[in-house]
Amino acid sequence: MGNPPELYHRILNIPRETSPQEIRAAYKSLVKKWHPDKHPPSSKPEAEARFKAITEAYEALLDQQENRAVFGVCCNDGRAGEKAMACGVVGGGGAHIARTRSDDFGARMAPGTPAREFKKVYSSGNSGGRRAFAEFSSSIMRKAPPLERKLDCTLEELCHGCKKEVKFTRDVVTKNGSIVKKEVSQMVLVKPGWKKGNKITFEGMGDERPGCLPADAVFVISEKKHPVFKRVGNDLVLKAEVPLVSALTGWSFSFRLLSGKKVSCSFQDEIICPGYEKIIKGEGMPIADQKGARGDLRVKFEIAFPKQLTDEQRDGLAQILRGCAWD
Repeated sequence: MGNPPELYHRILNIPRETSPQEIRAAYKSLVKKWHPDKHPPSSKPEAEARFKAITEAYEALLDQQENRAVFGVCCNDGRAGEKAMACGVVGGGGAHIARTRSDDFGARMAPGTPAREFKKVYSSGNSGGRRAFAEFSSSIMRKAPPLERKLDCTLEELCHGCKKEVKFTRDVVTKNGSIVKKEVSQMVLVKPGWKKGNKITFEGMGDERPGCLPADAVFVISEKKHPVFKRVGNDLVLKAEVPLVSALTGWSFSFRLLSGKKVSCSFQDEIICPGYEKIIKGEGMPIADQKGARGDLRVKFEIAFPKQLTDEQRDGLAQILRGCAWD
């Protein structure tokens, strides 16, 4: 289990060798971000937990910098106070001073909070103090498992982008510690080019659990099946069925893109072979995070053969094919 100073440095996100000025700068930056009064009710529990941890880490590290002997009385084993007095750093009341500072430190927290319970053990100067702090810090930084849900989108919505309102139910911890269900709604901004599997995360909007930070609410993009197009990466695939006679003698057809734009394809001077694929550049899906870039549209042709022919049709077809150039 790590020493308390290491946990303090981790909470303030600073290296171990940090000056008091740097500690103060990190503290000011973090308390501005996590002050509970600046957060809505949905994220207030997380803000309060982080604010308490940040304040405790700041005060403890400053104490350590300013008076290492006093800090040793709190954090080391039972002989630390004797060692400090032997060095002439702390007077006979050193242990009392350490307890007084720790009491003041914990008294700033509301009654009944984990910080107050931790203070009772930590300020006693016994070997269990270090273990109590580690457990306390762990409970502050632990997060409940994310609340994950599917967000169905049409191919058109993923192509053009859209806003979708999502409603979901989450567990909320009340003031008396009980858990109740609460329905909330959020607006999701779907960006053009997003794919199946893309995730949108709302921090702290998932389930709440006593002693934990609120979980995140995560929505995973799911793609609805389209009646005409199939998405393959950033490309769109369109399957076109061509009658055999049209494949041999010429054929034209038209269709609309996801944008509504009409596209026509004409094959008058060429034969459409089975498996033939026509690629229309830049008419596929937008490529996310690449402004103006798009995939391609791939039109795959499937030849529809007649299910049966009469003898007369067979003979006529045979005569026609014998006169064709096969090379």
